Amino acid sequence: MSSNRPSFIVEQFLVWNGLFILPVMGNATATGTFFTHDAGHVKDGSNGDVAVDHYHRYLEDIKLMADMGVNSFRFSISWTRILPKGRFGKVNMAGIEHYNKVIDALLQKGIQPFVTLTHYDIPQELEDRYGGWLSSRIRYDFSYFAKICFKYFGDRVKYWITMNEASFVAISGYRDGSYPPARCSGIFGNCSAGGDSEREPFIAAHNMILSHAAAARIYRTKYQKSQGGIIGITMGVEWYEPFSNSSEDIAATNRARSFYTNWFLDPIILGRYPEEMVQILGSNLPKFSVSDLIMLSYGLDFIGINHYSAVYIKDCLYSACEHGNSWSEGSYLTTTQRNGVYIGEPGEVDWQFVYPQGIEKVVMYIKDRFNNTPMFITENGFAGNSTSIEDTLNDVHRVKYLHSYLNSLANAIKNGADVRGYFVWSLLDNFEWLDGYTIRFGLYYVNYTNLQRTPKLSATKYPELMCNFRIDLEAHTAQK
Repeated sequence: MSSNRPSFIVEQFLVWNGLFILPVMGNATATGTFFTHDAGHVKDGSNGDVAVDHYHRYLEDIKLMADMGVNSFRFSISWTRILPKGRFGKVNMAGIEHYNKVIDALLQKGIQPFVTLTHYDIPQELEDRYGGWLSSRIRYDFSYFAKICFKYFGDRVKYWITMNEASFVAISGYRDGSYPPARCSGIFGNCSAGGDSEREPFIAAHNMILSHAAAARIYRTKYQKSQGGIIGITMGVEWYEPFSNSSEDIAATNRARSFYTNWFLDPIILGRYPEEMVQILGSNLPKFSVSDLIMLSYGLDFIGINHYSAVYIKDCLYSACEHGNSWSEGSYLTTTQRNGVYIGEPGEVDWQFVYPQGIEKVVMYIKDRFNNTPMFITENGFAGNSTSIEDTLNDVHRVKYLHSYLNSLANAIKNGADVRGYFVWSLLDNFEWLDGYTIRFGLYYVNYTNLQRTPKLSATKYPELMCNFRIDLEAHTAQK
């Protein structure tokens, strides 16, 4: 792919939102469903069984999108809703019919479906049968699921994401046990499900990488030419800023990127694990066979980027470091303060800091490392936690956040980054995994008692923000 981006084409830039709905299909459930029903995992003791009931209210929600003039909607197809038992059972045609209705309704309103195949969870059946992502057998299950989706939906779906934040799944599911399947050991905890925190994350990640590759191969060889779509993967990418200008902290920052984002993107795009991981992990890092490398050559068409905040990175490999990451994590410390000053204005939750230049730096880093592979900002948003309905509806902080991040993203595009779309997280307040319903990302407020949707200030301002974003980039293109 060319490292020089073509002129920005406003009409082709995808704009809008994302939404994830945790699936429940009678007795056939996803790992996330079991996890959220297990006491102690979710902050407010809630679960995602109903969430915002998008399953039954999708027509209402699509009308909200259309009224705002957006042209794309990112959502996930529940693996369990299509294949409750994985390869070991029948295709659930009721699930196929539901997604056909959603896709058709979107297209009737001029909204492109942007589909994620797995968003954190898998059928519980696969976890029970062979350990889910810890077994190479899951590659066959995932590619089988992907093939069914391409077959039934690919005539209308032109944008496919294989996985959402796969590195997060590997770390949170198999190192610290904070997400399904909740496995960990040693200094990371004593998870009831067992685990090996120093090895299992890399085994799970290896199988995720090759599962992506298997799905990409099927799409590219059997469906892409006739259906005309593209396929990629979405990574969570916070900006890592060196704590100091020391060579140790700069090297630690590079390790942090290698042990998170590049852990997946390097094999998929470059055909190898990052050198920093190879040097530190040695034999603990799985190897790619010759046939694996052939599979990896099918790569991807785009990179999805989920970005929310930034942190400082301090070296723990060669420097004295308190509470830093272990060797299997890259031996670095993350902190949000330097000399008593936060990296950005604190948000409303303890992990988010407003650092708009972070999105520009992330995009330019990926542009340079991966030869300007096309990118989509697949998530960007502001987490609110006010208990006041008045303050929640008058979400000035969210409007300011989106405005500043869009301006920074525009700078990256002006500097040649091939960014083709932006998705705010999210359309609606929703169930947010460990935080349950205690934080709200939506442009629309959801009353969790009656599920009524009410526009926040950000919902009324968002079309204006995107219009100004487009005008800015169109003017820049015209000046070339």
